[in-house]
Amino acid sequence: MEIRFTLDEIGEAARKCWEAAGNARVFALHGAMGAGKTTFSHALCDAKGVTSMVGSPTFSIINEYAWPGGKMYHIDLYRLKDEEEAMQAGVEDCLYSGNICLVEWPERAPGIFPENTLSLYLEAIDPQTRVLRIADN
Repeated sequence: MEIRFTLDEIGEAARKCWEAAGNARVFALHGAMGAGKTTFSHALCDAKGVTSMVGSPTFSIINEYAWPGGKMYHIDLYRLKDEEEAMQAGVEDCLYSGNICLVEWPERAPGIFPENTLSLYLEAIDPQTRVLRIADN
């Protein structure tokens, strides 16, 4: 499935993504630097009614948010070298917790993801337009 959207339409794109996700709990967000992974993660949090302050986990690695359905983790693996560092940071515990996990830069530690992880691919078309491709599992 592909969703093309502008930054003004990002909320609707996030709602469509959640609808398409079904029962998925772990989301691997792929895309080049500047593709909008963090911005889209924020939109996904907004669409789920996250009540916590949403911020970039680039330096903290893992941010935990509260939403009406429980906990949600926003994880950024950019600064990590490999699976070993990810496990030491507690990423694997989050991925297998049963809570929703939004993970940026999943290619840094591909071996630790559950097999039912849903891959989302973001691409910047121009400064205002993005394409989201939701992989078929």
